[in-house]
Amino acid sequence: MINKTISPAQENTNPIILAVETSGRCGSVALVTANKCLAEYSLNTKLTHSRRLLLVIDELLKKAELKLTDLTTLAVSIGPGSFTGLRIGLSTLKGLALATELPMIGIPTLEALAFQLPFADKPICPIIDARKKEVFAAMYQWQDNTILEKLSEDLAILPLDLVDRISGPTIFIGDGIETYGDFLKEKLGEKALFAPSEMCYARAASIGHLALKKCQKADFLHTETSAPVYVRPSEAEINFNKKKK
Repeated sequence: MINKTISPAQENTNPIILAVETSGRCGSVALVTANKCLAEYSLNTKLTHSRRLLLVIDELLKKAELKLTDLTTLAVSIGPGSFTGLRIGLSTLKGLALATELPMIGIPTLEALAFQLPFADKPICPIIDARKKEVFAAMYQWQDNTILEKLSEDLAILPLDLVDRISGPTIFIGDGIETYGDFLKEKLGEKALFAPSEMCYARAASIGHLALKKCQKADFLHTETSAPVYVRPSEAEINFNKKKK
């Protein structure tokens, strides 16, 4: 990431952020301004994000009676998550950023999930099904209901190894619960607490609200060189390295 200066025009304008979340099967697009979500669209379907993302963005702007020129910032989830989904979201926002010259902000997907439990008084462990019998996970804790503190690095980890890292009651959130919720309950007993299923997909609105905080620090992505956070190598990288050896 690099720091990019906000123009005087943007400083004097109430921020309007277009946020996109494509890290999982449930795609989401939102328009967010200070302390408010103007509009949000989510769809959990097997259709690939590439077949609907630009159409949804266009429709959401029309419904909110806004144009691309009204936006001040673009925000996107950068992973971990589905490698294909992350690439689609980031490449789409890159194209819009280059066309509009709007700054772009990247938000970690696991952070966006933890952000959806602002009143939690216990550690939060977002988990995303990473396939290959692993989950993407990290640990977070809210401080005074205002600051979301990250307690660990992002991990691609076996559920059994994740269990070994849990020392007390912990709230799990994310689509990994669908696959490993029973396992976590069996191993952790009363230590395993679960967010409601309707909250277990990252929302574009959360991406947008987290991006508002980064706007204040001018913490923007370098549009041309930014890349998703995969945490572990992709299949293409693994196969390429095997051929090299």
